[in-house]
Amino acid sequence: MSILIKNVMLNGKETSIHVEGNTIDGIGKKEKAEYVIDGKGKAAIPGFVNTHTHSAMTLLRGYADDLKLHDWLTKHIWPLEAKMTEEDVYWGTKLACLEMIKSGTTCFSDNYWHMPAVARAADEMGMRAVVCEVFMDLGDPERGEAEKKKQVTLLKKIREMGNERITFALAPHAPYTVSPENLGWIKDLADREGLLVNMHLAETEKENAEFFVRHRKRPVPFLEDIGFLGGNLICAHSIWLTRRDISILERHNVKVAHNPVSNMKLGSGVLPYKQMMASGLIISLGTDGCASNNDLDMFESMKFAALLQKVHDYDPTIMPAQEAFYMATINGAETLRINAGVIKPGKLADITLVDLKRPELVPNRNLMANLVYSAKGSCVDTVLCNGEILMEAGKVEGEDEILEKAQEVAEDLFSR
Repeated sequence: MSILIKNVMLNGKETSIHVEGNTIDGIGKKEKAEYVIDGKGKAAIPGFVNTHTHSAMTLLRGYADDLKLHDWLTKHIWPLEAKMTEEDVYWGTKLACLEMIKSGTTCFSDNYWHMPAVARAADEMGMRAVVCEVFMDLGDPERGEAEKKKQVTLLKKIREMGNERITFALAPHAPYTVSPENLGWIKDLADREGLLVNMHLAETEKENAEFFVRHRKRPVPFLEDIGFLGGNLICAHSIWLTRRDISILERHNVKVAHNPVSNMKLGSGVLPYKQMMASGLIISLGTDGCASNNDLDMFESMKFAALLQKVHDYDPTIMPAQEAFYMATINGAETLRINAGVIKPGKLADITLVDLKRPELVPNRNLMANLVYSAKGSCVDTVLCNGEILMEAGKVEGEDEILEKAQEVAEDLFSR
């Protein structure tokens, strides 16, 4: 289907955007299409790319808050997650997709369990998703073999869906929860099949210290020594890194998924942004899961990313609004290897329209500053992904049913 978004603000000028199929076909040229969206009073921006989340954690929103990360995970989150079924994950992901669409996100990278349920939910909601089944062997060879078989099966199953919006990636949980042998197996499979790899890295000082005691090396040099690092690796958090660590990651073209809100809430630390930028590392933005954020609003994550760096270094010039915006758009698209992140001909039609008549966006003196420092997910009016309209005038089809069912599923989970 062809779509014309007319009279919309793009890069400071009123113009039109023409979509043909799943691609942006032209800017300011064609004036006819099968479906017309009136963009008057709205600004077009690329759909946000959330490069690290655990979508079904929407069901855990508001649970086990204000705890230290280790206790939070081992005493509360992991035990409850062990009770979650594929149906739970499906509805938790549907809720997450609804929240992401309504706040302007069109693509997300999900690290969780029951990936067929995540893929099914993303497929039905029309979103673009990189689905990653968490791999964790905890040094148990038998568990490791079972994990490997599961990854191969899931890769085949996701590919058999034949959905260009849904791709599979590998997700070793972290260097301290996956054996070196299985990290090598993951690396080989990823290289052979052309897969992305998502991993938690250096999230806390404690995990780094314990890893050093066990291996007599820090995680990053260790991963380099076993040949694990590469351009297909996305490392979430990446807080407790030395200059040498950062140099090694840059040398191997590793990508970083920054999760500022989660890092702040769990007291994990501050991303060494200045050193990473100086090295040339590509940094994207993620929300992490709703148990540690507690929402999936990328507007909020952009603002917190920028403000956290400024107060940490006592320097208001660090991470200006444009850089934070690029982390949520262009850098995210490059990290997940999708032809999106910017609105121009030839790019995928992943487009968000922001309502410029919202009080928090008036006056529109500097749209980029308003988007990063003033806007909220509630400012989003319309969302397209892959040339399909997912939300128009603030409404998503079936949203009432999703809200009711997710509430019911969450209550049932906590009663088990």
